Amino acid sequence: MTAPMPVRPPEPPEKPPPATGFEAAEARPAPGQGRPSRLLAPLRETGKLFALAVAVARAVFRRPFQVREFIEQFWFVASVTILPAALVSIPFGAVIALQVGSLTQQLGAQSFTGGASVLAVIQQASPLIVALLISGAAGSAICADLGSRKIREELDAMEVMGVSPIQRLVVPRVLATMLVAVLLNGLISVVGTLGGYFFNVIMQDGTPGAYLASFSALAQLPDLYISEFKALIFGFIAGIVAAHRGLNPRGGPKGVGDAVNQSVVITFMLLFFVNMVLTAIYLQIVPAKGS
Repeated sequence: MTAPMPVRPPEPPEKPPPATGFEAAEARPAPGQGRPSRLLAPLRETGKLFALAVAVARAVFRRPFQVREFIEQFWFVASVTILPAALVSIPFGAVIALQVGSLTQQLGAQSFTGGASVLAVIQQASPLIVALLISGAAGSAICADLGSRKIREELDAMEVMGVSPIQRLVVPRVLATMLVAVLLNGLISVVGTLGGYFFNVIMQDGTPGAYLASFSALAQLPDLYISEFKALIFGFIAGIVAAHRGLNPRGGPKGVGDAVNQSVVITFMLLFFVNMVLTAIYLQIVPAKGS
């Protein structure tokens, strides 16, 4: 018998020569080539947010309208915001009345304390309180509810069955936040005005007649209109941002918590910016009373 021939192991493939000159320049990635996704991420999120707002506006007029879901969400949002709104509006009105009263005393215009403080409460403080409460209490709950449904794949199952999650879940929640915001703004305006009246008359020795007379001399009906319009817009923004972050959580249950925090922060930033824009437009369009 003959011994088997030894098997020669295969030779390793030769490494290609290193690229030089133009080849190396072409193979090298361009500066910032791996970063466009990070740089464009905020723009993509902004586009998705506007797309969701347009989709919700279109779905409002589609049938069937989810009446039961709307009533349940309206009651939930109202139940978690009415008492905090009433409690927060009292110190807000008191602080504004005390600060404005102190300033008018220094300027020798104490008779205008009532009008200035009430206008500050109605035009600025009341819509901002509504925005903070709607986004902090109701918006976070909406975001957590939609986010938990998303990670449990309930929304995907609804789409498979031909049911639109936007029409079924998002539209009733956004409309509920808008309606509650408008009604809550009226409550805060009344309670804040009464609180300012009490602190100005009792603690700063103001007269009730001067307080009411200055209010009627400076205030006008469009001041209430812009306050309610701000509340309506703020409720829409809070509902849209909460729904957007709830529909797009990342990383499972932890991502839902992160989405809730992000929704509150984003809503606060948008609301303060929109409030500045609306106030500037209103002051340019509507002249002051008596001017």
